[in-house]
Amino acid sequence: MAHTSDLIATDIDAYLLAHEHKSLLRFITCGSVDDGKSTLIGRLLYDSHMVFEDHMAALAVDSKKVGTQGDELDFALLVDGLGAEREQGITIDVAYRFFSTETRKFIVADTPGHEQYTRNMVTGASTTDVAVILVDARHGVMTQTRRHSYLVRLLGIEKVAVAVNKLDLVDYSQEVFERIEKDYRAFAEEIGLADVTCIPLSALRGDNITTLSEHTPWYSGPTLMGYLEAVEVDDDRVSAPFRLPVQWVNRPDLDFRGFAGTIVSGKVAVGDAVRVVPAGTTSTVARIVTLDGDLQEAVTGQSVTLTLADEIDCSRGDVLCAADSPAPSADQFSAHVVWMSEDELQPGRAYLVKAGTRTVGATISGPEYLIDVNTLEQLPAPTLKLNEIGICDVRLDRAIAFDPYSENRDTGGFIVIDRLSNDTVAAGLLRAPLRRSHNVHWQAVQVDKAAHGALMGHRPGVIWFTGLSGAGKSTIANLVEKRLHALGVHTYLLDGDNVRHGLNQDLGFDDAARKENIRRVAEVSRLMVDAGLVVLVSFISPFRTERAVARALVEEGEFFEVHVDTPLEVAESRDTKGLYAKARRGELPDFTGIDSPYEPPENPEIRIDTSALSPEEAAEEVVQVLRDRGLLERPAG
Repeated sequence: MAHTSDLIATDIDAYLLAHEHKSLLRFITCGSVDDGKSTLIGRLLYDSHMVFEDHMAALAVDSKKVGTQGDELDFALLVDGLGAEREQGITIDVAYRFFSTETRKFIVADTPGHEQYTRNMVTGASTTDVAVILVDARHGVMTQTRRHSYLVRLLGIEKVAVAVNKLDLVDYSQEVFERIEKDYRAFAEEIGLADVTCIPLSALRGDNITTLSEHTPWYSGPTLMGYLEAVEVDDDRVSAPFRLPVQWVNRPDLDFRGFAGTIVSGKVAVGDAVRVVPAGTTSTVARIVTLDGDLQEAVTGQSVTLTLADEIDCSRGDVLCAADSPAPSADQFSAHVVWMSEDELQPGRAYLVKAGTRTVGATISGPEYLIDVNTLEQLPAPTLKLNEIGICDVRLDRAIAFDPYSENRDTGGFIVIDRLSNDTVAAGLLRAPLRRSHNVHWQAVQVDKAAHGALMGHRPGVIWFTGLSGAGKSTIANLVEKRLHALGVHTYLLDGDNVRHGLNQDLGFDDAARKENIRRVAEVSRLMVDAGLVVLVSFISPFRTERAVARALVEEGEFFEVHVDTPLEVAESRDTKGLYAKARRGELPDFTGIDSPYEPPENPEIRIDTSALSPEEAAEEVVQVLRDRGLLERPAG
């Protein structure tokens, strides 16, 4: 809420103008459980006269009913709003509060102290400038204090106020405060936190919150409110190179095509040269359009629509950059990963990664090492579990524009999403690209997929045959290709056995190797689609997630999944290569259908029932579906 000012009654316009031009500080409160974070924020609001009368009345009632301070007001109830929080006396979710003083506006995120809710703390810290880390004077620096301090540093927060709380319970001891300050500064130095201010206080009693307390005559530093009002936060984004992640392509009519988004760093002016990353195409800014009219220049934090002088390819997820200092692009990274899910990381499994305005398919390796936030040791581990932090390799199914997180939090951070549940399972911070130079950008080409398709005389696409060994995939795929060839369609057939003789001859047959097998074939398929071909892929491809990754590499309508649905007993009865017999004898481990699972498609474009159709009939059905879906038509234009 807004600070109560005399101008409200005398000159409301002057008040609103002054309020509009106040600086905004985002800060977070964190620390170990029961250190008094919610009480501290409640006291800040109360002592600054920022609580409405009806809220005070409700607080008095709630304090008697569910409070923990006897007959006194329980200021934590101003922040802890969930029923479970009030019942247990703890913070579970992130609570955001807005307030202001004469000099500044504030948004505070009150985050949980329990280790199990560390993920909530990461969420709250991701957009803040300053951290207020509470330490219970009775207990000193705890494990969770160190954990949160490490995360604060990792997330790029450089200004920290250490609030040594509950000093009233240790008789306002200077010795206790100085011992805690010494311990914390030693740890802060280890993790690289340099700008630390320690403040002794009692959130419950109001000592050193807004005014210096007579109980701590030995302390001459700022009050907590004084610190928050005066702390200087340098916004390095303003002086950084221009970046605008494209949120939306605005095309209200044939005469206007603009690229809308929020400028996350730098500034841009009409006439500036810009580059689209990762595409690599360049143009100049023709107009900077806003709801209030055109601008000559726009800066960090402004939401604008840019129109360009040239008709170049740019879409949601691309990043408009300064042409002379563009963001690099890559599809493989080393990253800090903070795991936030009850289900542990499954290395090699297909996830989604949302970086800025782009969502792409991704796989994450097992961690190079875990980071013990208590000792800062680097520990080996096969996976990541809830609240663990590790260094992992992240591989995307396409290149994205990025900056290292240490240089730009907006273009260097990402979240990991489970493909099936759509839950956010991790947060990540990009460190550096793998096997790709900062000086290498995606090279724009003039002869694109559309041009290739026009020359071929039909649309490109992927016909992906999947099914058990012996189901008849290769037989049907060969017949389909023969029919398409007769129709003048330019095709190529990638068969699982044939590819194993060359491209994938270095791969085995365990789950990880099979996933890599499909990844490589999917990438080759994408290149062939870009060349204007209809590529037929005949692979067992047993896992849904890997087939989903292959689908995501091409445009909607270009991928046709064909499930050659043959029961295991029928496929095994054929066994023309003798593979099932070997698998039954234990001579062929990890064989699909025997000791390795096959995940049938849930919604394939085409399902072939081999118990009802001959191979010739099945091939004709596939061709007919392709014809009905327009794949064999000449592209428009």
